Amino acid sequence: MWRHGQQPMGCSDKRRLTIKHTDFSLTVLRKRLFAVIAAIAFLFCVFLARFLYVQVFWRQTLLPLALDQWTREIPVNPERGKIFDRNGELLAGNETRYSVYARASAVQDVEKTSSVLSALLALPYEEVKKLITDRSRSEVTILRQAEKSLAEGIEGSGLSGVYYARDNRRFYPHGALASQVLGFTAMGNEGTTGLERYYDDFLKGEKGEILYETDLVGKELEGSAAAYLPATDGYDLRLTLDYRIQTIAEEVMGRTLESTQAKAARCVVLDPSDFSVLAMVNLPSYDLNEPPRDDMATLNALSRNNLLSDVYEPGSTFKVITAAADLEEWKKGNGGAFSPDYIFPSSRTRAVDGTTIKCWSDHKNGKHANLDLAGALNNSCNPCFVDMALSLGKETFYSYLDAFGFGGATGVDFFGEATGLLVPEGKVRDCDLARIGFGQSVAVTPLQLACAAASAVNGGYYYRPHLLAEVFQDDGYILQRTEKELLRRTVSEETSRLLASMLEGVVKDGSGKNAYIEGYRVGGKTGTAQKYENGLIAQGKYVSSFLGFFPADAPRYLALVIVDEPQGSYYGSTVSAPCAKEIFQGIIDAMDIAPFEV
Repeated sequence: MWRHGQQPMGCSDKRRLTIKHTDFSLTVLRKRLFAVIAAIAFLFCVFLARFLYVQVFWRQTLLPLALDQWTREIPVNPERGKIFDRNGELLAGNETRYSVYARASAVQDVEKTSSVLSALLALPYEEVKKLITDRSRSEVTILRQAEKSLAEGIEGSGLSGVYYARDNRRFYPHGALASQVLGFTAMGNEGTTGLERYYDDFLKGEKGEILYETDLVGKELEGSAAAYLPATDGYDLRLTLDYRIQTIAEEVMGRTLESTQAKAARCVVLDPSDFSVLAMVNLPSYDLNEPPRDDMATLNALSRNNLLSDVYEPGSTFKVITAAADLEEWKKGNGGAFSPDYIFPSSRTRAVDGTTIKCWSDHKNGKHANLDLAGALNNSCNPCFVDMALSLGKETFYSYLDAFGFGGATGVDFFGEATGLLVPEGKVRDCDLARIGFGQSVAVTPLQLACAAASAVNGGYYYRPHLLAEVFQDDGYILQRTEKELLRRTVSEETSRLLASMLEGVVKDGSGKNAYIEGYRVGGKTGTAQKYENGLIAQGKYVSSFLGFFPADAPRYLALVIVDEPQGSYYGSTVSAPCAKEIFQGIIDAMDIAPFEV
């Protein structure tokens, strides 16, 4: 039935409706099909991108993992770089040794292997057995640095799963020579102290490997061939140290240590023309081939390079710096500085902020005449240098202390350098400034003082001190060379020449007479400083020192000699100055240096 007004549907209408319905179904089907294709294409692109990422970007990470899964390796240790002095004398080399390894998965007869290795290597049977059955690691180290005969014994034993590879043991042909400078290596041949540690990245080289193909459980595949990846040996070092000077200085300081029964004896020798270190002596010492590893307190004490890691009050050797500052300010026309011709009053007591400062001659109930600047250096009169420091004033004097490197590190190529102790300029009182003028109320490292003095007498040039001359390979290729590096100027050449001449007079006519060498122009300054403990003067404890150089008109060698707590005579003039003379005479003989004057 049709409702009123509604026309009956004809055949053409039904056909059109069917076509529309079919078109709608096809459209939906096409959309769904496109969505499926798009999803598949998207997933394909994701997988392709992931594949490319793994193959290209992850390649360097995954290759070693895959190689580790299908191979087992025996390390091949490189030969550690050798260390030579400036003239090619070997200071640190290597002896060939062998390391023994085991792979638990490849050991077939545990009892036999344990028994044979225990006998060959002189190790407890149970300890060996525990190692070769340890499957938590692919390889275990049984013994390091074994003799060649032990390695040959293992090779002839026919043990499966046991291997050996070349190793090296550090060898120091001169035993204790320069021990605190060279340092030593750990059992794994890594640098532990000294230059062995500082330049370890150059010396250590890169490890190689012997690779064996294995299955997933680590068993070597039948008929597989081993692949050999050679080690890259380390670079060699040439130092600025001179074996001859180092030997001379150690022998002299060794005799002094014994004769004075001192706590310690130290010496640093520099070339003032570039601040290359020619010798560093710290006594007592130890044999680098047999460091006391079982006593860490002793080892740490003996291996410490006190010449740059410890500080002390320099005493009268510091007067070289005060005199240099005064002379330079006088040259500049500073009215507060004293001229070389100025006459200081005779031996006297100087009171500053309630602190009484006397000349050493007053302590001996003696008197000296009125002094000019050269005479003040000759006689080492404390009040004269108090006058200089106070007259220069805090700001000016501290500018020179900064220029000469006090209160900061020298920048030498060595770990553990101290910066010294200097009262902050804003807190320094007149009594502090007065004492700094003659080497008290200031603490320096011996290297700091040696560099400052070298600058004061070499024309006023302050260089960066250094121990390394060059890094090179056996074929002569030089990877790195240390060039002379000027850090700053301290005083003028005219001031430097005048000061050096005055210090030459100290050795010829003053307190440094025991360092005088006939026919050679030696300059220097003595020092005797009281030691403090818990803020109080330690009765009977002194540091005796001498700072010397030659030739005075063009310094080539500068030595700072320090004797800590000598028994009996303790003056720098009687204890340390003779040491410097012996060292300089030894250098003259070794280098065949002709006299500079007749």
